[in-house]
Amino acid sequence: MRETIICRCSDVTLERVRELIAQGYTSMDEIKRITRLGMGPCQGKTCSQLIMREIAAATGTPVGEDNHPHTTRPPAVGVKMELIAKEALKNEN
Repeated sequence: MRETIICRCSDVTLERVRELIAQGYTSMDEIKRITRLGMGPCQGKTCSQLIMREIAAATGTPVGEDNHPHTTRPPAVGVKMELIAKEALKNEN
């Protein structure tokens, strides 16, 4: 039997998500913290809806009406120190 990948960025399977829900993790943020689901390059654009549907089906609540709604944040991008130093020097002049 093939595993269903629900989050391609973090390689999280549907089976893993269902295990976590069965263990009592019933909010998007809880599952996100354990699996890094929704924290990859796509920032949960695909998987977050799938997870919310799984939580809703398991808990009998409408999609998105869990007690702890998830927080979305913009992706962080690394900045080279050289660029910061150049900007600092430019602002001093």
